Amino acid sequence: MNDNMLIPQDVYLSFFMFTTNLKPHDHEYRKRVLKHIKELTQMGYTGFEFPIAPSDNTDYSQEIQDYANLRRFLDDEGFSDVDITTNVGATPSCDPSSFDAGQRQKALAYLKARVDITAALRGEVMMGPIVVPYGAFLKDGNTPIWSDRLQWELARRYANAQPTLQELGNYAEDRNVKLAIEPITHWETPGPNKLSQVLDFLEGVSNPTVGVVIDTAHEILDGEGPEIFAAQVRQLANERRLHYVQVSAPDRGAVHTSWIPWESLFKPILSVYNGPVAIEVFNAIPDFLDSLRLSRRKFWIPGEDAENQYPSAYDIAQEAIDITRKKLTHIYNL
Repeated sequence: MNDNMLIPQDVYLSFFMFTTNLKPHDHEYRKRVLKHIKELTQMGYTGFEFPIAPSDNTDYSQEIQDYANLRRFLDDEGFSDVDITTNVGATPSCDPSSFDAGQRQKALAYLKARVDITAALRGEVMMGPIVVPYGAFLKDGNTPIWSDRLQWELARRYANAQPTLQELGNYAEDRNVKLAIEPITHWETPGPNKLSQVLDFLEGVSNPTVGVVIDTAHEILDGEGPEIFAAQVRQLANERRLHYVQVSAPDRGAVHTSWIPWESLFKPILSVYNGPVAIEVFNAIPDFLDSLRLSRRKFWIPGEDAENQYPSAYDIAQEAIDITRKKLTHIYNL
């Protein structure tokens, strides 16, 4: 191939660089979101992954309308061509894997509302930890459950969640939204941690609308090696379940100075996938400090933080898209 041939992928940026809550009801915050999008599209980003904040509501209609209004605001400001995906998580009170049937029904209603929010944003992918709530480590009383006992317990919870995800997938398919389950590393959440575990889970969910997101950080930390990974990617492609891909550093920080085995990860992906690649950086904002045990400095946010001698969020975003394009273009042209 010609070395100048560019990757077909669009490159998105996760708004975890800035926030975990877009406050779609807040007009002043919408203007802050717009400011970031203006700056980032000039760098070459064509889309954004929006975190959808948890909600304790039971009537989600106003929340859905607020996100529709955010989308309309961006359209009216000249950004109707910007793509949006959503990052969504189950919650301890809306848990599809719960042994309580009422809570599973509550989880289904909650996740359906997140599908509706994604559709209101004109998004076509909703991804995240939607099987077991993120960070909800299992316990027997006050004693954490690990190893064999944890895997046995998770198997029961996965069986609880499969019918809920099947119904959710049917609902999402009608709204042109794909669901991408994220396997997340073991030190962040109890499960699923591995791509193989999600593949096993999906054997009980027949609708291919329910699929997978591959995140480089989690695959580096909990993956099963390049040969098995390549076979898993082929299986996902054959089953039409590879819905989304994220580039993220193992420490969830700067991509351009991290240890990412680009060729081992992306050679099999690029052979079967032409969807967007999202860059995910968890900035050292208050919501992430404890949950991710962040010791690194915050990438200061223009317009919110005082400028200092360290890299800004925009600096890191520019470096991230530059290295991602460079590495993926090289692999694409091998």
